[in-house]
Amino acid sequence: MRSRTTKRLQLPAIAVGLVIALLVTACGDEGEASGTGLTVVATTTVMGDLATNVLGDAGEVIVLMPIGADPHDFRASSAQVADINRADLVLANGLGLEEGLEDVLDGAAADGVEVFEVGPLLDPLPFGDDHEGDDHGTEDPHVWFDLARMADASRLLAAELERIDPSVDWAARGEDYATRLLTADADISSILSIIPDEQRKLVTSHGSLGYFANRYDFEVVGTVIPSGSTVASPSSEELASLVDVMRREDVTVVFGETTQPQALADAVAAELGSDAQVVSLFTGSLGGPGSSAETLIDMARLNATSIAEALGR
Repeated sequence: MRSRTTKRLQLPAIAVGLVIALLVTACGDEGEASGTGLTVVATTTVMGDLATNVLGDAGEVIVLMPIGADPHDFRASSAQVADINRADLVLANGLGLEEGLEDVLDGAAADGVEVFEVGPLLDPLPFGDDHEGDDHGTEDPHVWFDLARMADASRLLAAELERIDPSVDWAARGEDYATRLLTADADISSILSIIPDEQRKLVTSHGSLGYFANRYDFEVVGTVIPSGSTVASPSSEELASLVDVMRREDVTVVFGETTQPQALADAVAAELGSDAQVVSLFTGSLGGPGSSAETLIDMARLNATSIAEALGR
């Protein structure tokens, strides 16, 4: 934890005694974590939810990206850069997800800020062949679509917080959230069980559901944007090729994203015909109040239900 300077105050003797008494009382209550006051800055809403669940009452979580922001092209304001530089820990996804923040995070780390990228520690999956030559990188950053990996992320974050401030039982907090994630993971497998094996084929807006497919036995047969990043653009030939693949694979659903315009997905669906549909999923961001996707666990359950309803008919 970085040191903070304080001004020396001249207090009357009675005030000094009162302060000492209060400090003794606070130190004697070992069950209270609120005295730690850690500040964790999280890059994405998903990382913010992870930090909130592990940190609990032991400090403050500041989330840089607002609800609905695309993590691939978000850029920080000057005030947010200041928050990063004041943080006890910056929690990032990594693996190239926060493309617009990389220079800021690199600069903060060079200045001594603790920047913790959890994605590279979660056994990241490589992108498929359709992402060859992609400037985004060779490893898929969308790790939060596998809740078992996110359970590991909870434990890893707890260990990192333990290193910064050993006065709190971070391991218990990390394990508690990990358990809840694994329970949700089992629920999602049950929700998806209605989909026959031959219908477990996904076409997505961009390459975001690789971990979901790997965890729950799906196949991603195509993407509207053949990239792991939303900042890329498909050619007309690539869109025509996707339509051909969907016809050959007998796939009539395109899964769009709440953080992305739906025009390209709509165009693909229109080319396929009246039976095709576009179903929007929460991918790069949690949902706002009333969305049923306000937390990672809620978002994962909602997405699973949407996919089951679209493909399980």
